[in-house]
Amino acid sequence: MSVSVPAPHRVVVLALDGVYPFELGIPARIFGSAGGLYEVLTCSADGRPVRTVADFTVTTEHGPEVLATADTVVIPPSEVTDEAPEALALIRPGTRLVSICTGSYVLASAGLLDGRPATTHWHMAEEFGRRFPRVRIDPGVLFVDDGDVLTSAGAASGVDLCLHLVRKDHGSKVANQVARACVVPAWRDGGQAQYIERPVPSPSSESTAPARNWALAHLHLPLTLTELAGRAQMSGRTFARRFRREVGMSPGRWLTQQRVDRARHLLECSDLSVDRIAGEVGFATAASLRQHLQAAVGVSPLAYRRTFPAGGTERGSTRGAGAGVAASL
Repeated sequence: MSVSVPAPHRVVVLALDGVYPFELGIPARIFGSAGGLYEVLTCSADGRPVRTVADFTVTTEHGPEVLATADTVVIPPSEVTDEAPEALALIRPGTRLVSICTGSYVLASAGLLDGRPATTHWHMAEEFGRRFPRVRIDPGVLFVDDGDVLTSAGAASGVDLCLHLVRKDHGSKVANQVARACVVPAWRDGGQAQYIERPVPSPSSESTAPARNWALAHLHLPLTLTELAGRAQMSGRTFARRFRREVGMSPGRWLTQQRVDRARHLLECSDLSVDRIAGEVGFATAASLRQHLQAAVGVSPLAYRRTFPAGGTERGSTRGAGAGVAASL
């Protein structure tokens, strides 16, 4: 009896005039490294060569007709205009829409972001908010996942978003393999707030990085701001201020995020009970883990585990590298 193999998920990248070459290549590089799980096609809006912001043009293999066959459409940044290309009308309802950097302007111009949360490059966020007041713009994050519409911040955050999609579709085992193949972090902490231009701290300023690294190795402990600040030899107020500047969020929010991410990884790649996982990642009770996981991904721990089942046992209590939405910590 033959077993049918599902067709790869088709990703169509729409290259518009004035496209940025680096971001244009991100989807093919990330999704193309996922072992045949995706098919990546690049098209132009009219079938003609596309001018880039560099000193060359690109000729795509496809015209806009392939947009009608896409499971996911990715729009990389290009010259910002007030008009959405007519080719967007070819996209089927229910197709997943993704923008990288100022590709969000294309989605917003078509009204596809109205009433939705979204992001764009921090440098353009204020102007974007004035131009598209119906969009709930968040300039402090690397990307926004609003289900069938996802937007990312500037340049390399397109890598973060594409890895997030691989993780969302196939779990962290595949996403981490892709990240290793592309020699990029599987997951970056914080948001783009940490990249906004600010006065350069004096050379004598100390970083919160050692305290963060220590916290990651001791998530099972009831960590406090006072303890972390002490690790960095700072006052609590100085530590919190410097932490937010470096990471883009408060220490408490960061700790919760790390604990949820670690819990997601363990739910996918181990046979540990929910109670045991809660203890391993520093939540006081399984109920606390359920609450935070529900807030983060909208499902219970058991439902999450069923979504990304892992196979094969290892060391008796853990399954093979398994799938998982969290990056390796």
